Amino acid sequence: MTTFGALSDLRVVDLTQMLAGPYATMMLADHGAEVIKVESPEGDMVRPVGPYRENDAKKELGGYFQSINRNKRSVCLDLKKPEGRAALLKLVANADVVVESFRVGVMERLGLSYEVLREVNPRLVYAALRGFGDKRTGASPYCDWPAFDVVAQAMGGIMATTGPNAATPLKIGPGVGDIVPGAMLAFGILAAVHHARRTGEGQFVDIAMVDAILSVCERMVYQHSVQGIVPGPEGNHHPFLVPFGVYPAADGFVSIGAQPQPFFESLCKALGADDILSDPRYGDAEIRNRHRPELIEELSRRTAAFTKAELTARLGGKIPFGPVMNIADIVGDPHFAAREMIVSVDQPGADPVQIAGVPVKMTITPGGVHRRAPLLGEDTLTRLQEAGLSDAEISDLLDKRAAIVTEK
Repeated sequence: MTTFGALSDLRVVDLTQMLAGPYATMMLADHGAEVIKVESPEGDMVRPVGPYRENDAKKELGGYFQSINRNKRSVCLDLKKPEGRAALLKLVANADVVVESFRVGVMERLGLSYEVLREVNPRLVYAALRGFGDKRTGASPYCDWPAFDVVAQAMGGIMATTGPNAATPLKIGPGVGDIVPGAMLAFGILAAVHHARRTGEGQFVDIAMVDAILSVCERMVYQHSVQGIVPGPEGNHHPFLVPFGVYPAADGFVSIGAQPQPFFESLCKALGADDILSDPRYGDAEIRNRHRPELIEELSRRTAAFTKAELTARLGGKIPFGPVMNIADIVGDPHFAAREMIVSVDQPGADPVQIAGVPVKMTITPGGVHRRAPLLGEDTLTRLQEAGLSDAEISDLLDKRAAIVTEK
C-alpha cells in the first residue's frame, strides 16, 4: 500500500484504458490508493498516442498517458491465457476494488465476470464504465453500442445546448464525455467501498457515460418539464441570468457574472456606465432578463474599450469576474502556482514534463502527484509476488508470455 493520502488503505485493480476509466482511478491514486493497472501485452491504447518532445528518443511515455496514469503501478497480463486469468484472480483476492471499461460481455467471455470475481472476494466492489451502462442496473437498448467522448456529449445533451447560436451544436473542447463519467465513477467506487467496509458486502457499480453527461445537463431537464421548451445552444450567455457570460475586451475576452443587484451596480460604476444603471429597462434582475439582448450589447460595447488587464484592475475582486485564460496564461499565473495545479513528472529519456495537478485539497491527508506514469509491466514482478505467486508460478507465466516484465 502507499503511505500518503486519505485512501492509502485502498487497493484497486484497474483494467480500464483510454480516458474515462483511467481518470477515475487516477483520482483514487492521487489520494493514496494503490492502483494496480493491469494491461495487456499491447498496453493501454493511449500508450503510443503521444505527444512526445522532439528530443525524446525513447518515446516510452506520451503526454496523454502520463497525465492520467500518474501514481499507478503497471502489471502486464494476457487475460486471453488461462495463466494470466489465474494471476488476475490472485490480485483480485486481496483487492478492495476492480474497475473495468470493456464493452458489454468481454469480462464474461474471459470468465472474469462480476459474479465470478465476487466468489473469489465477497467484499469486492466491481465498478464498470461503458457508454450505455450494464443490464444489471438497467438494460439500455443501446447497451451493446461502443462509445467515446464525442458520443456521450452528443447523446447526453451537452452538445445540444452548447454552441454559438441556435443552429450550431458544438463539441466541448476537453473530453468531458469521458472525464465527467470518470469522476462520477470515482465517487461511486468510494460510496460502495464505504458500504462494503460497514457491512462486508461488495456490489456492482455501474456508470453509463451518457447518463453522467445528462446529469450535468440538469437545467435542460427542468426547463423542458416546467416550461415545455427544448433548450438549444446558448452561445456565451446564460438563458435567463444577465449579466452572466463572456464579454469582449480590447485584447481578448472576460467572463462576468453580475446578475444580483449589488454586483450589477458595482459593474456599471466600474465601467463608467451610469447611463446603463439609470436605464429603467435594467432596473432589477427580472426586468433585465426581459431585455437581455440589449443589455448584453450595451455592456459588450463598454468592456471592449478596455484590455483584459484594465478590466481586471477595475473588476477583479469586486464582482464575479475573470479573464478568459489559455494555457500560456495559466502556467504563468500565481493562483495556479500557489495551488500546485501545474506539476512536473519525470520523463524517461527527456526533461520532465508538466501535467495538471490535484484539485481536491485536504489539510490532514493531502493528495498529490508523487510518481510518473508506469512503463508497461514495470511492476509485474513485485505485484505478483505480493499477491502470493511463487517464483515458479511467475516463471511459468513469463515463459508462456502470459505476463510481461519491463525493466525500469
